[in-house]
Amino acid sequence: MSDTIEKIKCLIIGSGPAGYTAAIYAARADMKPVMYTGMQMGGQLTTTTEVDNFPGYAEGTDGTAMMTDLQKQAERFGTQVRFGLVTKVDLSTEVGGVHKIIVDESKEIEAETVIISTGATAKYLGLESEQRLIGGGVSACATCDGFFYKGQDVVVVGAGDTAAEEATYLANICKKVTLLVRKDYMRASKAMQHRVNKTENIEVLYNTEIDEVLGDNVVEGVRAINNITKETTDISVTGVFIAIGHKPNSDLFKDVLDMDETGYLITKGKSSKTNLPGVFAAGDIQDKEYRQAVTAAGSGCMAALDAERYLGALE
Repeated sequence: MSDTIEKIKCLIIGSGPAGYTAAIYAARADMKPVMYTGMQMGGQLTTTTEVDNFPGYAEGTDGTAMMTDLQKQAERFGTQVRFGLVTKVDLSTEVGGVHKIIVDESKEIEAETVIISTGATAKYLGLESEQRLIGGGVSACATCDGFFYKGQDVVVVGAGDTAAEEATYLANICKKVTLLVRKDYMRASKAMQHRVNKTENIEVLYNTEIDEVLGDNVVEGVRAINNITKETTDISVTGVFIAIGHKPNSDLFKDVLDMDETGYLITKGKSSKTNLPGVFAAGDIQDKEYRQAVTAAGSGCMAALDAERYLGALE
């Protein structure tokens, strides 16, 4: 452990739209925020090539460039952005208490407020070809990337409500959507299944999985396999949308902060407040409904304002 303990007003754990927006607001409020980015600076958006739906980018941008812009803006107001991973937390249960944080298993920090913006990680199938083509036609967000496949054929993988929602959303944009379901039934609600079945340009293939994503630099198709007959079929598509869920990056806070059964942090009402005083959550770590860059940024603003008001009430 380090010999000296750093004392700060506002610690932001995790980057991305939520973290950087929180940093901008906290810095402008003279809270002198310190951000630890985590291992993936900029979060999930850095795996996205084109971003066309974030306000202010009239011609669009790419995820990495956008995160760089947000980082520069946060730093312009005095945020210290540091590359590092929070490895342990000891969060106070008392109003006005000090939250103790360990970074990279060595550096000790005492923070008056903590904003958690560690996000959630999309679940993928784990195929080499899939991983290689993320950003080249493989996506985990239809509302983020569906526009780029207007009038084209795409595949959606999944069986739950998310997969059904993504398939029906894409059906309004794309020529044809093929939904691959691993079992012989869908887990989605009956209402969502009815929507899928009533949509003419959605074809559902049961007992079917992706064996390989085809293409060198961009998606050209998928090789699907029937897991009963073992028969394979090549399906020509330009986009592959994986809709098998997300995992919130909340392991660090288990048995410390209130979370739902899947690990999303629970915030109070319309605020960013967690169950512990001085600890706030923003972005995908607490939002399993929308998961958009712009909603994450909005919740980052809320977290910084909540933290500022919390500190103000202590004076």
